[in-house]
Amino acid sequence: MAGPGMSGKRLQKELVKPPSGTIQIQGTLPPGISLVSAENLREWTMDLEIFDNPIYPAGEKYRLRFLFSPSYPIEAPEVTFTALQTPERKIPLHPHIYTNGIICLDLLDAQGWSPVHNVESICISIQSMLAGNTKAERPPGDAEFVRSNRSRPRDINFLYHDPSV
Repeated sequence: MAGPGMSGKRLQKELVKPPSGTIQIQGTLPPGISLVSAENLREWTMDLEIFDNPIYPAGEKYRLRFLFSPSYPIEAPEVTFTALQTPERKIPLHPHIYTNGIICLDLLDAQGWSPVHNVESICISIQSMLAGNTKAERPPGDAEFVRSNRSRPRDINFLYHDPSV
Protein backbone atom coordinates (compact mmCIF):
# COMPACT_ATOMS: atom_id res chain seq x y z
CA MET A 1 0.00 0.00 0.00
CA ALA A 2 1.24 3.47 -0.81
CA GLY A 3 2.42 5.35 2.20
CA PRO A 4 1.94 8.97 3.13
CA GLY A 5 4.17 10.09 0.24
CA MET A 6 3.10 12.07 -2.79
CA SER A 7 1.22 9.15 -4.36
CA GLY A 8 -0.76 8.35 -1.23
CA LYS A 9 -1.69 11.97 -0.57
CA ARG A 10 -2.87 12.51 -4.14
CA LEU A 11 -4.93 9.31 -4.22
CA GLN A 12 -6.52 10.12 -0.85
CA LYS A 13 -7.60 13.48 -2.32
CA GLU A 14 -9.27 11.65 -5.22
CA LEU A 15 -11.32 9.53 -2.80
CA VAL A 16 -13.94 10.35 -0.20
CA LYS A 17 -15.44 8.12 2.50
CA PRO A 18 -18.93 9.40 3.32
CA PRO A 19 -20.84 8.41 6.48
CA SER A 20 -22.14 5.30 4.69
CA GLY A 21 -18.57 3.99 4.83
CA THR A 22 -18.46 3.18 1.11
CA ILE A 23 -15.33 4.57 -0.53
CA GLN A 24 -16.11 6.82 -3.51
CA ILE A 25 -14.30 9.10 -5.90
CA GLN A 26 -14.64 12.81 -5.05
CA GLY A 27 -17.56 14.46 -6.83
CA THR A 28 -20.00 12.80 -9.18
CA LEU A 29 -18.62 10.48 -11.84
CA PRO A 30 -19.94 10.85 -15.39
CA PRO A 31 -22.55 8.34 -16.60
CA GLY A 32 -21.09 4.94 -17.42
CA ILE A 33 -18.09 5.26 -15.08
CA SER A 34 -18.11 3.62 -11.65
CA LEU A 35 -15.60 2.84 -8.94
CA VAL A 36 -15.57 -0.88 -8.14
CA SER A 37 -12.74 -1.06 -5.61
CA ALA A 38 -10.18 1.25 -4.04
CA GLU A 39 -9.44 -0.64 -0.85
CA ASN A 40 -5.79 0.38 -0.99
CA LEU A 41 -3.78 3.16 -2.59
CA ARG A 42 -1.85 0.84 -4.91
CA GLU A 43 -4.62 -0.76 -6.99
CA TRP A 44 -8.09 0.41 -7.99
CA THR A 45 -10.69 -1.07 -10.30
CA MET A 46 -13.25 0.87 -12.32
CA ASP A 47 -16.09 -0.20 -14.62
CA LEU A 48 -16.86 1.57 -17.89
CA GLU A 49 -20.03 1.43 -19.94
CA ILE A 50 -20.16 2.76 -23.50
CA PHE A 51 -23.30 4.43 -24.82
CA ASP A 52 -24.59 4.84 -28.37
CA ASN A 53 -22.03 2.65 -30.14
CA PRO A 54 -23.26 -0.59 -31.75
CA ILE A 55 -19.81 -2.17 -31.33
CA TYR A 56 -20.38 -2.21 -27.56
CA PRO A 57 -23.77 -3.68 -26.53
CA ALA A 58 -25.93 -1.57 -24.22
CA GLY A 59 -25.45 -2.53 -20.59
CA GLU A 60 -22.13 -4.30 -21.16
CA LYS A 61 -19.42 -3.14 -18.75
CA TYR A 62 -15.65 -3.25 -19.09
CA ARG A 63 -13.29 -3.51 -16.11
CA LEU A 64 -10.23 -1.25 -15.84
CA ARG A 65 -7.40 -2.00 -13.44
CA PHE A 66 -5.27 0.91 -12.20
CA LEU A 67 -1.87 0.27 -10.61
CA PHE A 68 -0.25 3.30 -8.99
CA SER A 69 3.48 3.66 -8.43
CA PRO A 70 4.91 5.73 -5.56
CA SER A 71 5.66 8.37 -8.24
CA TYR A 72 1.99 9.01 -9.10
CA PRO A 73 0.89 11.67 -10.19
CA ILE A 74 4.29 12.57 -11.67
CA GLU A 75 4.22 9.19 -13.41
CA ALA A 76 1.12 7.80 -15.13
CA PRO A 77 -0.63 4.87 -13.50
CA GLU A 78 -0.56 1.53 -15.28
CA VAL A 79 -4.06 1.08 -16.72
CA THR A 80 -5.28 -2.11 -18.39
CA PHE A 81 -8.57 -3.82 -19.16
CA THR A 82 -9.23 -7.03 -17.25
CA ALA A 83 -11.45 -9.90 -18.36
CA LEU A 84 -13.60 -11.59 -15.71
CA GLN A 85 -16.03 -14.50 -15.68
CA THR A 86 -18.21 -13.24 -12.80
CA PRO A 87 -19.39 -10.59 -13.21
CA GLU A 88 -18.74 -10.96 -16.92
CA ARG A 89 -16.26 -8.39 -18.17
CA LYS A 90 -14.69 -8.67 -21.62
CA ILE A 91 -11.74 -6.85 -23.15
CA PRO A 92 -13.38 -4.30 -25.49
CA LEU A 93 -12.75 -4.63 -29.21
CA HIS A 94 -10.79 -1.58 -30.43
CA PRO A 95 -7.82 -0.94 -32.76
CA HIS A 96 -5.80 0.37 -29.77
CA ILE A 97 -6.68 -2.32 -27.21
CA TYR A 98 -4.84 -5.64 -27.28
CA THR A 99 -6.51 -8.93 -26.33
CA ASN A 100 -4.46 -8.99 -23.11
CA GLY A 101 -6.05 -5.68 -22.03
CA ILE A 102 -3.09 -3.39 -22.77
CA ILE A 103 -4.23 0.01 -24.03
CA CYS A 104 -2.26 1.98 -26.61
CA LEU A 105 -3.11 5.54 -25.56
CA ASP A 106 -0.64 8.43 -25.48
CA LEU A 107 -2.17 9.75 -22.25
CA LEU A 108 -0.80 6.66 -20.48
CA ASP A 109 2.83 6.96 -21.59
CA ALA A 110 5.60 9.22 -20.33
CA GLN A 111 5.34 11.67 -23.24
CA GLY A 112 1.56 12.10 -23.11
CA TRP A 113 1.06 12.05 -19.35
CA SER A 114 0.55 15.15 -17.24
CA PRO A 115 0.06 15.27 -13.46
CA VAL A 116 -3.15 17.27 -14.00
CA HIS A 117 -4.82 13.99 -15.04
CA ASN A 118 -6.49 11.75 -12.50
CA VAL A 119 -8.46 8.50 -12.43
CA GLU A 120 -11.64 10.22 -13.58
CA SER A 121 -9.99 12.00 -16.54
CA ILE A 122 -8.30 8.76 -17.62
CA CYS A 123 -11.64 6.91 -17.52
CA ILE A 124 -13.33 9.70 -19.49
CA SER A 125 -10.56 9.58 -22.13
CA ILE A 126 -10.84 5.80 -22.51
CA GLN A 127 -14.65 5.93 -22.53
CA SER A 128 -14.51 8.62 -25.23
CA MET A 129 -11.99 6.60 -27.26
CA LEU A 130 -14.38 3.63 -27.20
CA ALA A 131 -17.51 5.70 -27.86
CA GLY A 132 -15.94 7.17 -31.01
CA ASN A 133 -14.68 3.84 -32.34
CA THR A 134 -15.97 2.72 -35.75
CA LYS A 135 -13.73 -0.33 -36.25
CA ALA A 136 -14.55 -3.67 -34.60
CA GLU A 137 -10.99 -4.94 -34.74
CA ARG A 138 -7.83 -5.46 -32.72
CA PRO A 139 -4.53 -3.62 -33.32
CA PRO A 140 -2.34 -4.84 -36.19
CA GLY A 141 -0.04 -7.59 -34.91
CA ASP A 142 -2.21 -8.27 -31.84
CA ALA A 143 -1.52 -12.02 -31.65
CA GLU A 144 2.26 -11.59 -31.97
CA PHE A 145 2.31 -8.71 -29.46
CA VAL A 146 0.29 -10.65 -26.87
CA ARG A 147 2.44 -13.77 -27.35
CA SER A 148 5.83 -12.03 -27.18
CA ASN A 149 5.38 -8.94 -24.98
CA ARG A 150 6.99 -9.20 -21.54
CA SER A 151 7.07 -5.46 -20.77
CA ARG A 152 4.83 -3.64 -18.37
CA PRO A 153 2.33 -1.41 -20.20
CA ARG A 154 4.00 1.84 -19.13
CA ASP A 155 7.38 0.59 -20.44
CA ILE A 156 6.14 -0.10 -23.98
CA ASN A 157 7.06 2.41 -26.67
CA PHE A 158 3.98 2.31 -28.86
CA LEU A 159 4.04 3.55 -32.43
CA TYR A 160 0.90 5.64 -32.87
CA HIS A 161 0.26 4.61 -36.46
CA ASP A 162 -3.41 5.58 -36.76
CA PRO A 163 -4.53 8.61 -34.76
CA SER A 164 -8.00 8.46 -36.36
CA VAL A 165 -9.22 5.74 -33.98
